[in-house]
Amino acid sequence: MTSSTDAGPTDQPTPESQPERRARPERPASERRVRPDRPRPEATTTGPRVRTGKPVRRKAEGQWALGYREPLNPNEQSKKDDNPLNVRARIENIYAKTGFDGIDKGDLRGRFRWWGLYTQREQGYDGTWTGDENIDLLEAKYFMMRIRCDAGALNVAQLRTLGGISTEFARDTADLSDRENVQYHWIEVENVPEIWKRIEAVGLKTTEACGDCPRVVLGSPLAGESLDEVIDPTPAIEEIVRRYIGKKEYSNLPRKFKTAISGQQDVVHEINDVAFVGVVHPEHGPGLDLWVGGGLSTNPMLAKRVGVWVPLDEVPDVWEAVVSVFRDYGYRRLRTKARLKFLIKDWGIEKFRQVLEDEYLKRKLIDGPAPEQPTKPIDHVGVQRLRNGLNAVGFSPIAGRVSGTVLTKVADAVERIGSDRVRFTPYQKLIVLDVPDDKVDALIDELEPLGLQARPSLWRRNLMACTGIEFCKLSFAETRKRSQALVPELEERLADLNAQLDVPITININGCPNSCARSQIADIGFKGQLVDDGTGNQVEGFQVHLGGSLGFDSAFGRKLRQHKVTTGELGDYIDRVVRNFVKQRSDGERFAQWAVRADEADLR
Repeated sequence: MTSSTDAGPTDQPTPESQPERRARPERPASERRVRPDRPRPEATTTGPRVRTGKPVRRKAEGQWALGYREPLNPNEQSKKDDNPLNVRARIENIYAKTGFDGIDKGDLRGRFRWWGLYTQREQGYDGTWTGDENIDLLEAKYFMMRIRCDAGALNVAQLRTLGGISTEFARDTADLSDRENVQYHWIEVENVPEIWKRIEAVGLKTTEACGDCPRVVLGSPLAGESLDEVIDPTPAIEEIVRRYIGKKEYSNLPRKFKTAISGQQDVVHEINDVAFVGVVHPEHGPGLDLWVGGGLSTNPMLAKRVGVWVPLDEVPDVWEAVVSVFRDYGYRRLRTKARLKFLIKDWGIEKFRQVLEDEYLKRKLIDGPAPEQPTKPIDHVGVQRLRNGLNAVGFSPIAGRVSGTVLTKVADAVERIGSDRVRFTPYQKLIVLDVPDDKVDALIDELEPLGLQARPSLWRRNLMACTGIEFCKLSFAETRKRSQALVPELEERLADLNAQLDVPITININGCPNSCARSQIADIGFKGQLVDDGTGNQVEGFQVHLGGSLGFDSAFGRKLRQHKVTTGELGDYIDRVVRNFVKQRSDGERFAQWAVRADEADLR
């Protein structure tokens, strides 16, 4: 459920999840009906009939700008019936009093998302139950709640509040998502108004944390303080949130809309709907490079450069224009084609830029250069110097799993060293800013017993996972919970190789095809599904993707024909393929490069 609105109970099934259609048996000629209004043509001896080549008329895609305003699927009808932002009043005034059983299903399975709420998976149902046909069984009377943390930025009071809510209302659950959010589980609708009251008192919210709307804005954890960033885009992020989030003009988009804005390439900009990346223009100086149309799920596509340089003060206006293009021209017929990436694929970047400039901005943008590509993920784990002379210390939990108790203790520790700034990252990590030199080691020692390591192993540092079957209705396999045992297992099994590994090997574990944990862009990616255990039984397992990456050689992972592993084989498989890599790699070669050229037998 890290980002699980790529699918849902009311969505169209994805191609990979649809059952195989049975061929309809052909009727004998004698039983075939001839429509009375279409008589058979008389035989002719004048020669073969010439085909006219009449063009096939394409189906309308439900684009508002072309006049198609009538909803073409249940999700669009639901949004037309009532703007989803209106559901907050019903939650506060009705559902919090009637309880779960009094919630209208249209609100429960649709509009609640605009306020950061999804029902979680009922306990006791394995992956064989996953599917829309079992939604009434899989839907527990508890919610996942997502707290929106734009740019991952928190102060001590906010962190302490999040910890307290977890322990009081969420059974001490708290996960750091790869969208810089915090996610709770076991939330009851009766407690939602009180939770909103507490988080909003410290400047946080759940507004549009989910749904067909602009989600959280990813930002650099070190914005304004990094020695490597081109420009600090914090003012632009804050202005976007202030102007547009929670506004009804932008709350009904064809699908979700993901944003990333950073002065350096630490926000996985290639897989966002819109991204602004720091770059220096030879004439105009520091600004941001515009990218559009990225996204993963069952049809992954990397974002395209628009080829323009945007000054910092114009970023909010350009962002609004991109969102508006998507709102008005985005496809609303099929949910499986409703992301911005499909429009970009059909239009091409030249047409997109032309429409953006001529119809929305009413002016031309400045041509700009591309930023230099990084050679590895920038996750900010460890100790690094800041511009203010203090330090940032990045900590790695396993796959983002923490708790309210942990967050409260982190808040206490951060306050004791005199800091008031904590950041979450797009890699499920936690960063403490403004740490004095003489407090670095003490902070590291204090947080390590909490499961937060600033000097983690390669396997702890580079493993990510989505929510998985523990709480997510869409999942086929256990992921984040499994990761808690897998990382220590890998640390022990591969201890003899650590000295030989001078490059990261990323491992991303996803519970279903929607790729909330980015399985297609990991060195070793796992996509959850049911697999045959060799005896005819369907068991929890994964399809394997190998050699995916972002940055220097951005590409999606290689899939081997019929190559799948069961959950119990994860440790053995990773051990085997990593050892093959270490044996065969050339000097300085990254895993993604090796996976492209390796023999298939060495990847199995």
